This record gives sequence, C-alpha cells and structure tokens, in this order.
Amino acid sequence: MNRTAKRVPFKDRSRILDAIGILLLLLGLSCAALGPAELYCFYFFTEGGRFHYQGFGFGSFMFAFIAVQIVGYYVIAFLCIPLGYGHLRLRRWARTLSLAGLGFWFIMGVPLVITFLAILVLAKDMSMVTVLAMLPLMALLYPVLPAVLTRFYRSRDVKLTFEARDPKSYWTEQLPSAIWVLCFLLTFWIIALHLAILLRGAFPLFGMLVTELPGILLLDASILVVAALTWGTFRLQVWAWWGAVAYFCVLTLSTISTFLRLGWSDILDALKFAPLEANALAGVPIRGIHLAAFFGVPLAATLGCIIYSKRFFAPIPDTQDARLRHPQP
Repeated sequence: MNRTAKRVPFKDRSRILDAIGILLLLLGLSCAALGPAELYCFYFFTEGGRFHYQGFGFGSFMFAFIAVQIVGYYVIAFLCIPLGYGHLRLRRWARTLSLAGLGFWFIMGVPLVITFLAILVLAKDMSMVTVLAMLPLMALLYPVLPAVLTRFYRSRDVKLTFEARDPKSYWTEQLPSAIWVLCFLLTFWIIALHLAILLRGAFPLFGMLVTELPGILLLDASILVVAALTWGTFRLQVWAWWGAVAYFCVLTLSTISTFLRLGWSDILDALKFAPLEANALAGVPIRGIHLAAFFGVPLAATLGCIIYSKRFFAPIPDTQDARLRHPQP
C-alpha cells in the first residue's frame, strides 16, 4: 500500500517555526556575546575603576549582582542556540525541549520576572514611570507568551510538521514531558545554590541564616544532593522521587521559617555587605515575609511538580520497553 496515502493532512507550520528559530538564534548569539562583554563590568568596580567603592569584591552585593547577570546570559545562550538550530532544521527534539522549557517558565516565571525588574531598577537606574510602562511587557513575558506558545507547540499541525520533516524518533521523546520539566527545575536549583555562595554562602537553616564557611559547606552538600536527584530523576529511579520530596520539603520549610523569623536588617547584618551597599539596601521596603514568599513559592511549586510526577516513577513491567526507564542518548 502506498504510504503517502496514509499521510494525514495538516497545515504546514514550518515558516512560523523558522521565524521562531531565527529569533532564538539571535537571542542566543546576542547573549553569548554579552556574557564575556559583561565581565568587563568588574573592572569598573575594582580599585581604580570609576565606580569603585570600599568593600567591593567577592561577597559584596554588586559583585554577586554582576555575576548573576553573566550566568543568566550564558544560560540563555546555552538553551536558545541549540533550540534555534532545532527549529530551523525542524528536529523533533526541539518541540519536546521547547514544551519542557515553557513548563519550567510557567513555574519559575514570576520570581524570574521580578528578578529581571529588580535588575533594571537597581542596575540601570530606571525611573518608576519607566518601570510601570514596562509592566505590560512583563505581562507578555508571563503568562501570555508562554500560554500562547504552549498551545502552539501542542497543536496537531505543529506536531505533524515536525514529524513530516523529521520522521526519526529520538530518545528525548521517550521521557515524559513532566520529567523534562522537573529536570529543568532541579538544574535551576543547582545553579541557584551556586549563586548563593557569592552572598557569603548564605543558607537558610530553620530560623537562622548560616553564612561564611559553614554556609558554603551546607550549599556544597545541597548541590551534590540535587545533582544526584537530577540524575536519578532523569533515569526515573524511585529513590530519586522519594529523595526529591524529602529534600524539597525540608528546604521549603527551612527557607520559609528562616525569612519569616528574620527581619530585613537582620539579613543585611548577616550578609555583611560593603557600607555603601548596606546603607543603600537598608532603605529598600522589604520584609522577611516578602523574601519568604519570593523563595518559598518557587520551592513549593517545585515540590508540587515532584509530587505530580509520581506516576512516572512507578515500577515498569519487564514486558514494556526498557528504554522508557533508561533512555539512551
């Protein structure tokens, strides 16, 4: 029988996907260029630079602030360049990973958008009028754009467009979408725990903010634990699910209880920022409850995603495809 006769008709979405691929490539390449260039900002604040002040260095707020921006540029480049290529070449794995990235954005979009706004206000010295004018753009970034794109990628026409141009099946499709989202979330927390080292190793431990070497050791242990859980999650190991539930239950409770107990001034005292930074940040209208919500909500959302994914960690009968549990690259 002619295989062409069996082909289901659909609307070709390759032009839209090409446009998305070009945008992703441009964004990724721009961030890849901005990352190294942003390193030059450190020279502005070091001794002899035009923005230098006493106390700037490893452990200061501005040092961490610049480092977070640089890491953000590299992460965006790392994600967008391969996805842009995948869209232009219409590789099926590009759709799988795009849906996973959008699922991640639905969960982490609020804190990341707030962080982006804070960067604009603090680093770019923007007026409140300008910030308010940008709020519609922020609303577009979250939740309008991810909702529209998720519906687009899940549509029958997009799915068939990818399959028509790339009939090969990839191991990425054998892993459930919820597991990909969870792996993205766990990887995000690995990066976030590394960044906390820049703030004197601050680690929230059930009511107190542990800093310096003890805090860094706690962060070090947490990074290793989450890395192991990420590997186990990717392999759909049941122990990884139980471990992730236990770890994020403890971390969520520890974080929320710490920031609810500590005031903003207590946190600034523990972080020991440079005098200029401490004086400037002291006037910021932030309370412990704000930080408890800022960190607690994404942690709780991650925990909810872990609990939701339980059904994918159930034992798989030997008669089923073993690749579902052990996907091979």
